[in-house]
Amino acid sequence: MNAVTDNPSIVIAGAGSIGCYVGGRLLEAGRRVKFLGRDRIKAELAEHGLKLTRFDDANITLPADDIEMSSGMDVLADADIILVAVKSGNTAEIAEAIAAHAPAHAVVVSLQNGVTNADKLSEGVGARTVVAGMVPFNVAALGEGRFHQGTSGTLMIAAGVPGLLQALNCNKLDVAESDDMPAVMWGKLLINLNNALNALSGLPLKQQLENAGWRRLMADQIAEAMALLKAAGIKPRPATPLPPALIPTILRLPTPVFRIVAAQMIKIDPLARSSMWEDLDKRRSTEIDELQGAALELAEKVGMRAPICARVAELVKAADSAKAGSPGLSVEDVRAGI
Repeated sequence: MNAVTDNPSIVIAGAGSIGCYVGGRLLEAGRRVKFLGRDRIKAELAEHGLKLTRFDDANITLPADDIEMSSGMDVLADADIILVAVKSGNTAEIAEAIAAHAPAHAVVVSLQNGVTNADKLSEGVGARTVVAGMVPFNVAALGEGRFHQGTSGTLMIAAGVPGLLQALNCNKLDVAESDDMPAVMWGKLLINLNNALNALSGLPLKQQLENAGWRRLMADQIAEAMALLKAAGIKPRPATPLPPALIPTILRLPTPVFRIVAAQMIKIDPLARSSMWEDLDKRRSTEIDELQGAALELAEKVGMRAPICARVAELVKAADSAKAGSPGLSVEDVRAGI
């Protein structure tokens, strides 16, 4: 197991919403950070700088001259830490690039959705240390270099790499370690199942969660997934302060009561939307196979049905194929095929 030295060189592999935000907060805190991303993002940051905003008004703009951005894989050559924030469909590609360009001592951290990406990275990066991570908060790309954190939460990483927590934990980016990341990632996946519902609704996240019908559908979907986890012997750790078993009950509360309870657990501002909504809006492929798809794969393994996850996956794939953004469906539209 490699250790992280003082003042490590950090490369953000995947300068999208999460990558730009996390990398920007590290850069703000004085870390040595380089970004690897597409020419489109490189041009945007060169023109506007990197604007980081947050639900609690912890806002900052990093000037373009402070941002070292590359679209070439050679930026990996001197990386001590590589934070992987590419979409799940690009995991194998970035793993191959890391194997070809990064030093052998580099520590690779997956900040991706789903429960399998760290394993996929381990298969492709050779003997390099791979660390599973979990990002609990939402980040939206709002254009002109602005990336907005719309919900609260502490970024989690697997324990075991000396110096890694100290390198990543900083002001405005809370990071903690866990000794059971698979349980943490399954706990996050339960909440992430709402990414697809939010994308299908077309509503801002706060507005969706204040709608009792959408909350009940979310509760039913989580309960369905929890039954699969129980059958598989998996005990998820919560991605919120609430035990997973209580989440469906809280979601089914009357809206005035739900607002009070939810306000004690998570902060959500009116700008927040799911990453899957953003994928549909920007005509990008979604990560539905890593979310609802993971639940469906588990259902097959344990010999159970998951009709809600199956219906939601079907609708998202149809919207993805249509390339017309969110379909703006109602709860009744979704439930009609279950």
